[in-house]
Amino acid sequence: MDLSKPDGEGEVTITGITVRENETTLNFDGPIEGYGIVYVTQTWKYTDAENTMGFMNGQTRVVLNDGTMLHSPLAGTFTRKGSTVKLYFTDAVNNGDQNFVTWDIDMLSKKAKVRYFSLK
Repeated sequence: MDLSKPDGEGEVTITGITVRENETTLNFDGPIEGYGIVYVTQTWKYTDAENTMGFMNGQTRVVLNDGTMLHSPLAGTFTRKGSTVKLYFTDAVNNGDQNFVTWDIDMLSKKAKVRYFSLK
């Protein structure tokens, strides 16, 4: 897989954060090339005492330009260095798409750069 050439890109914004003792739930939305507006909820569970790494699970909903609603479960891992989070996951969209997805999240600006690579 050539990770220098994504099949699509976009940027999402953090719209809400819920903090718990060993996990954080984040909500995002924004436009993604090839899909339209996405709405995402992710829960990050930490695997170290410093909260610098862990695993993520979540759900996404997509409203296509024609009004069709798509959905997918999400599962992956993340690392954090300072206020920057790198997130890697796969999805399995109900239209048959399967993607490897990378997010570069700046927690201070509340923005995430999204890139996806089709697995089909």
